[in-house]
Amino acid sequence: MTHSGPHRPEIVVGLVATPPDHPAQVTAQLRAELADRLAERVDADVRWTVREGWGDVAPRRDGGADALLDDLARRRIDDHWDIAVCLTDLPLHADRMPLVAQTSAQRRAALVSLPALGLRQFPAVRAVVPDLVDRILTDASDQRVPPVDREPAEPAGRITAVHRVDGGGDAGELRYVASRLTGPVRLLTGMVRANRPGRALLGLSKLLVGAFGTAAFALTTNTIWKIGDALGPLRLTVIMLLGLTALVAWLIIAHDLWEKPDAHTPPELTRLFNWGTTITLALATAVSYLVLFAGTALAAALLIDASVLEQTLQRPTHATDYLTLAWIISSLATVGGAIGSGLEDEEAVRAAAYGYHPEPDGWQDETDR
Repeated sequence: MTHSGPHRPEIVVGLVATPPDHPAQVTAQLRAELADRLAERVDADVRWTVREGWGDVAPRRDGGADALLDDLARRRIDDHWDIAVCLTDLPLHADRMPLVAQTSAQRRAALVSLPALGLRQFPAVRAVVPDLVDRILTDASDQRVPPVDREPAEPAGRITAVHRVDGGGDAGELRYVASRLTGPVRLLTGMVRANRPGRALLGLSKLLVGAFGTAAFALTTNTIWKIGDALGPLRLTVIMLLGLTALVAWLIIAHDLWEKPDAHTPPELTRLFNWGTTITLALATAVSYLVLFAGTALAAALLIDASVLEQTLQRPTHATDYLTLAWIISSLATVGGAIGSGLEDEEAVRAAAYGYHPEPDGWQDETDR
């Protein structure tokens, strides 16, 4: 504890991002405004100082929230912070329900699981972190924040992700958990948000270029035109889904993206990681398919004259025939792209694995400055 004057104590709040990937981006945004929000929501007579730092690139999975809080408490003591708050992309659970946040007055630490917040993570974080700090100071009976005739605001009243609060009492341990019904869905969408499907899409750029090459070759083959005309919408849909499924499966197998349970990763967490990876890749490949479809349809309209197409199909043609042609060719090119996906940059594709985090680049821990 330090003082800038007899009436203006200082409280240092440390923000830790673990791993320093997506959580570091949220932490950097939060740090810019947290001091002002703490002055507004907790106590304006305190001089709030906010620090930020990295957590482990591969955070501990075996002990769940308690293991993270123990590590956070040691970090708080080592760096001489008064309170430490961890933002993590690990999906955490309490009594088989998604854990949104947890506070510990004894450790003077709190954590927030970003995936449990769903898609709009930063607005939820900026709303909930001041309440967690207020709760810790109240439960720890910190004299720098005089007691007032009110209970600290509860995150359940700020964000919809929190369904109820468990714990309390002398231990000062509070767990903010999500609903058993909507919580898992929000958790999965939050995991995909934290995994950044756009990054996976960029990682598939070479695959998309190869698929365009396959599509361009297929456009010159009138046998494909006849096949596309003979197939109905149902069969074309099945072919498309099989192509996308083959691509996702091949990416996972070829680049070893499938998590397996081990001593540090329980089966339930492994399943969540694999779901996050699969959905992320599915979204990235679906967007790639739409780009491929649009490009193929445009190329077909420019290169294939209507009279040539009519002669091959032996009937009058319409704009929908070009779309059908682009549909079948895009599906076949996607399968070809799956075969050529081994040419993708290994690091770019592995970034789609939820449990994988590359060494940070561009983020600097304040303790190293």
